[in-house]
Formats: sequence, C-alpha cells, structure tokens
Amino acid sequence: MLNRVAVLSDIHGVLPALEAVLAEPEVRTADRVVLIGDIAAGPQPAQVLDLLTGLGDRVIWISGNADRELVEYRRGQRDSIPDPIAPWAAAQLREDHLDLLGSLPQSVSLPVKGLGKVLFCHATPRDDEEVVLVDSRLDRWKEVFDGLDADVRTVVCGHTHMPFVRLAHGRLVINPGSIGMPYGRTGAHWAVLGPGVELRTTDFDIEAATTQLCQDSSYPEIVEWADYFLHARATDADALAAFAPRDGRDHSP
Repeated sequence: MLNRVAVLSDIHGVLPALEAVLAEPEVRTADRVVLIGDIAAGPQPAQVLDLLTGLGDRVIWISGNADRELVEYRRGQRDSIPDPIAPWAAAQLREDHLDLLGSLPQSVSLPVKGLGKVLFCHATPRDDEEVVLVDSRLDRWKEVFDGLDADVRTVVCGHTHMPFVRLAHGRLVINPGSIGMPYGRTGAHWAVLGPGVELRTTDFDIEAATTQLCQDSSYPEIVEWADYFLHARATDADALAAFAPRDGRDHSP
C-alpha cells in the first residue's frame, strides 16, 4: 500500500515545467511518481526523457496517444501526426527513447492509502484517445468504465489538460491537468494521491522558460508555440468547446 503518489500528466516535452514540479517537496518524497502519458511530444523531448529515466524505479510510466504516435511515425507505421510539433519531436528521439516509449503499458493499477485500488491511464481505461470531461454524462462514464474490475474505485486519467475531480458511478475520477500544455490557467498542473486527493499547481517563471525553450529547441515555430502554451492562451471554455463533441454528447438521447 503506497502512502503518497505524485501524478504527472501531459508533460509534452517542456523541460522547465517538469523541473519545477520535480523540485516540489511532495514530489521528491512521494513513494512513486506516476507519468500518465503524453510525455515527450513537445519542444524538448529528448531532454525530458533523459531527466525522467534518470529518476530510476520511483517513476512508473504509462503511454499516451502522443507517445504512441511518435513511435509509429519514426518506425514508418504512419505518415503524419495531427499535432504540428510531433513530427519534429519524433525526429529528435534516439532509438533507446523509441524503445522505451514503445514498451509502455496503457494502464497500471496501484494500491494507494485511502483510495484503494487505483487505475492510472492516459485518456480512458480502454483507449488512449477517448475523451471524457468533468461534465460528461453518466452514460458516457459507464461506457468507458465497462470491463473494469469491481475493486477499482478510483480512476486517474489525463489527455484533456484540464484538472478535475468528480464521482461517476461510485468511482472517484481524477484528472491532474497538464504539466507542459495547460488549458485555462498558467502553471504546471499535477496531483497528489493518498490518503485523499490534492490538485496542485506549480508556478514557474514563464518568461525565463520561454527564453529557455527558444534557445534550446530547434523547432521552427518555437516562439509561437511557447507563447501560446506556456501562457495558456487556450481558455478552459475554448478547450471544453473543442473536446465536448468528442465525448459523444451530441449523440445522446
């Protein structure tokens, strides 16, 4: 039974945001640090992977759709990736990076004090691209929970870059938000589990981080990318409007 678990999601290759979160006392002292996907698809992919692999066995890795897409693209299994920065990011990865990302599981279950058996995944327990939101209808949650063991009482998911905690069919659902590409408000968003749930935000020097990204990354559109994502130009309302049609609500009775 783990006492404290730090959950980091959607780092998207932003090294200064990740470094700020890893410096947090509750991350440094956590029993485990769980990465729930979309780790490297961003402006500093190799640096982020090298930092995380250096942390050893304390880190538990889970694949996200963007991680899968990087590997598929580099290995000739797809010709394009929807995210404009992703083909560039894929080209920056070494073979050991690709082997690591290609070996990651879609989900992991861990016992956490106060929360019981917790299932960690990227988007939903059954798919790395499905969309569920804080206001998704209960029928939608029933769909994505189909097949889960009855003893899984807590589900942790990312993918939509917006933090929330809610109940759905008796299960506690937690989204820690995004480390590197936040929607709605600035800062690096993450969570601490055990015995309860804490949604956390780590503030860092955005201007200094922007300068670092622009100096370190050769991505051609890095200035625009850093300005848009580090400053969270996309509001939560923008993100919800974009994601909402994908949770099936338009087809509900």
